[in-house]
Amino acid sequence: MYELKIISHFAAAHRLREFNGECENLHGHNWKIEVYLEGDRLNAQGLLCDFKVIKKHTSEVLQRLDHKYLNELEPFKHQNPSSENIARHIFQYLDKELKGDNFRVSKVTAWESDTACASYSPV
Repeated sequence: MYELKIISHFAAAHRLREFNGECENLHGHNWKIEVYLEGDRLNAQGLLCDFKVIKKHTSEVLQRLDHKYLNELEPFKHQNPSSENIARHIFQYLDKELKGDNFRVSKVTAWESDTACASYSPV
């Protein structure tokens, strides 16, 4: 099995509704996003997927989040913009956009600090 990973970043503000703690207040993070692809065979060029393709689609979804108040964006109007939900949102976007016969998006991890992250994978 082959696995690829790219790392990207975005900055945004959010607040966690009904949290009963400091994170219920408006605050921000510089999120680090890790995107993983996996597959069991390479294409004719000896690649699972071109890194530029992964970075392009990741950049598209992160541009929609970058320097925004996440609670006002459609994906998070009715659910908390937690790291868990951010990872799932990015995963679902990339799962639709990154298509290949030999690979799939396997996991997205959203780091909200150097010591805390959440990952989403479909299994």
